[in-house]
Amino acid sequence: MKLKIFIIAGAALLLSACQDFLEPDSISTFDTNYVYSNVDDARKGVNAIYVQFDVDGFRSRLSNNMTGNTDIERQSGWTSSGDRYQIWNLNALESNGDLRQFWNAAYTAIRDANIAIEGILASGTLESSDVATSQSMYQMLGEAYTLRAYWYSMLTYYFGDVPNVREAPKAGNDFFLPKENRNVILSQVIQDMVDIEGKMLWADELPYGIEQVNREYTLGMIARIALQRGGYYLTPDLNMQRDGDYLEYYQLAKDYTEKLMTLKDRPLPTDYRQIFMNECKFISPVNDEILFEVPFAVGNGDVGWNIGIQVIGGATATHSYGSGGNYMGMPPSYYFSFDTLDIRRDVTCALYKVNANFEQEFISSAPQNIAQGKWSRHFLDNPPGANSAKGTGINWPMMRYADVLLMYAEAENEINGPTGTAQEALKRVRQRAFDSKDWGTKVDAYVSSAASGKEAFFDAIVNERAWEFGGEMIRKYELIRWNIYSEKMAETVETLKAMADAANTGSGQYSNLPDYMYWKLDESGNFTVLNPNRKIAAAPDDTWTRQSFLIGLYDTNTNTYSEWITKDWANYINGPNPGVVRYVFPIPAEAITNSQGTLKNDGYMF
Repeated sequence: MKLKIFIIAGAALLLSACQDFLEPDSISTFDTNYVYSNVDDARKGVNAIYVQFDVDGFRSRLSNNMTGNTDIERQSGWTSSGDRYQIWNLNALESNGDLRQFWNAAYTAIRDANIAIEGILASGTLESSDVATSQSMYQMLGEAYTLRAYWYSMLTYYFGDVPNVREAPKAGNDFFLPKENRNVILSQVIQDMVDIEGKMLWADELPYGIEQVNREYTLGMIARIALQRGGYYLTPDLNMQRDGDYLEYYQLAKDYTEKLMTLKDRPLPTDYRQIFMNECKFISPVNDEILFEVPFAVGNGDVGWNIGIQVIGGATATHSYGSGGNYMGMPPSYYFSFDTLDIRRDVTCALYKVNANFEQEFISSAPQNIAQGKWSRHFLDNPPGANSAKGTGINWPMMRYADVLLMYAEAENEINGPTGTAQEALKRVRQRAFDSKDWGTKVDAYVSSAASGKEAFFDAIVNERAWEFGGEMIRKYELIRWNIYSEKMAETVETLKAMADAANTGSGQYSNLPDYMYWKLDESGNFTVLNPNRKIAAAPDDTWTRQSFLIGLYDTNTNTYSEWITKDWANYINGPNPGVVRYVFPIPAEAITNSQGTLKNDGYMF
């Protein structure tokens, strides 16, 4: 039976159904030395770190809502002055509530990690003569280090240099720390994980598998943050740079992805859709694709509410699945970038929504609102209720094994060029994307062509990561560290304009793409699109409904491009320093005030 960890705010994690993962007793009434003197109570302390995954600062903001806009996921930030719109439009104020919630969640998790780390190190239990006790305590120490590393990774992406809090709160501490250089912080958290990963347990050795930080995730995080540390970042004078020691960190990424691939390799599941359907069905297999996913119980989590295929619910609906939307649509430039034989496209990009009658119909406001098709509340086995919205219980993926393979390919290419092992890692990911009969052209020949040079192979990695991880909301961080964020935004806008021109004039590079799409429900009630890949003159009969598609990119009333094309990415292309994305945001006003003069928002042309 699957035992799913879920998060109880203010207490810690519990295990649903059969048994408790952790009794919901607060640890605040216990002496720290007592708490970390035994495995059961130490578990309570470590699990407190996970609580911040179930606050809005993460579950509906950092995990997905705050990660646009990119070349594969988008939203219109210029239509409102609301908090999330400010973030999407890169003009957030110090008073932004979403950033405040994220900041507070991050530093609360870091505080709880620091308490756990100090408690475990001081407890003497790591040296216990009882092997099981020592092993459990090392595992929990690894969880604490890895979770702390995650939050610092995110803080430095969103705020640049931030206070580096590495001690548990206690009398005599300096509680008003200044900003620390972001690369110093990243180097420290990487080393923390390097030092502990060898004493952690694999997911298949843990009672809660991939719903608990495990050794394979920590190995993957060493690589991911090493690439962040070795990548580009924004300086306060609005320039992108990377430090001269960047190759050392690419080497770390190569070493630790290779270590995971050697010690705990696994075949990629052949069914790409099933990876995400498992999450919607509350199935969490070990030694599979997902290395770690944030565990939500039914009643918690926002996957299938603000991300995924739209479902129209409510009191007047004829179904009991409730309501769910999608804040981050996918532009048609991304949809049509896929090879038409790539099975990932139709898993990632959904052209339908579910209406109040529980019927599938073409997406509204096509083509700018192509849905993220990997999750939806209508995939749930048990409808959560007609008036439900949040709290689907669908887990959120934090890292997949395909990511490890592609990080290895990227790091190996950066250091040694497109070697045979780099090519093989890329091939493994592409093989799942195509029918085996097409591997000769779509995998072998494609990768061989990409391996003609280092830059060509890098471009192939950039593209492959887009196709593999669409909707998983990690693209923003990749574009930043690669220093191609603004470039890709400009490329996206130009592609959309060219598609609009072709649909409007009937000529040009994209004139073969569908200006209109035709759809219907087949005899089994399944949504079917007649021409998802190409333009046709008309449907063969009147059973098909015509829906405007690329023709909708052009506003015939104003004789110009739709506003979202020209405005969604405008500040990413022509911001305060044109060609450089000002992705760093001001530190929240509350944190500035509480710092008693230590912190201020300087630089970045705030």
